[in-house]
Amino acid sequence: MLTLVGLGLFDEKDLTLRGIEAAKAADKVYLDCYTGMWDGNLKNLEKIIGKNVERVNRKDLEDNSKKIVDEAKEKNIVIFIQGDPLVATTHTSLILEARKNKVKTKIIHNSSIVSAIAETGLHVYKFGATVTIPFLEKTKGELPESVYETIKLNKARGLHTLCLLDVIGEEGKCMAPNEAMEILLELEEKRKGKVFTKDTEIVIFGKAGSGSVPKFGKVKNLIKNRFDIPAVLIIPGKLHFTEKEYLDSI
Repeated sequence: MLTLVGLGLFDEKDLTLRGIEAAKAADKVYLDCYTGMWDGNLKNLEKIIGKNVERVNRKDLEDNSKKIVDEAKEKNIVIFIQGDPLVATTHTSLILEARKNKVKTKIIHNSSIVSAIAETGLHVYKFGATVTIPFLEKTKGELPESVYETIKLNKARGLHTLCLLDVIGEEGKCMAPNEAMEILLELEEKRKGKVFTKDTEIVIFGKAGSGSVPKFGKVKNLIKNRFDIPAVLIIPGKLHFTEKEYLDSI
C-alpha cells in the first residue's frame, strides 16, 4: 500500500493522529523535501513515529517514482508531504501511477495554505485561479506573462488571487515576497494594464501555521520590508465590507 500523509502547515506538531498511526504501521517512511519548505525537525518526527525517515527529492518522486510504487506492491509505504498531500499535482500523478500498477492507495489529509489563507479575513470562496511566481532563473529571464494574465482575469471578475512563491526544496531556496513584488512590477511595466502597481493593496502571509500575522498594505509600503518565509502573496479582488474591516484590523 502507498499512503500519502499530510504534514500540515508548519512543523511535526501539526501531524494528525491518523497520520501518526499510519506512519507507525508502515514498513518504510519517506519525507518529500522539494514541494515545500518544512520547518519541522526530522529527529523529532522520527521520535514521534518510532521509525527512521528517508528524505526524497524531485527525482525520486517524479523520474524514479516507479521504484517507490514497486516497493508499495510488497510493503506498506508512507510518504510525508508538507501541507495536504494532493495540493501539489506531483502527488496526484504518483497516486495515478500506483493505481495503474494495482497498488492500493490512501490519503491522509491535513491543513493546507489553500484553507489557511482564510486567516487573512478574505473569503475563501472568492478566490479565483491560483498562480505560482517562478524564479526567473527557471524561465531563462523571461517574465511569466501567464501569471499577469491570470491576475488580470481574476481582478476583472472581482476575485482574489493567491500567488504561491517558488521553492527549490533541494537547495533550501524559497522566493521572498519582495522578489515576487519586483517581478510583478516588471510585468506591469511591460504590460501596462494597471493590474499590479506600487499602489496595489496586497496581503503577505509568511510561515502560515506558526502563529505569524498576515501583513496588509500597499506595495510601495511593503516592498522594502522583511518577511518570514516561506510566504504567499495575495492580491485582493473586490472586497466585501467584512473582508475590508478584517484586513484593516491586521
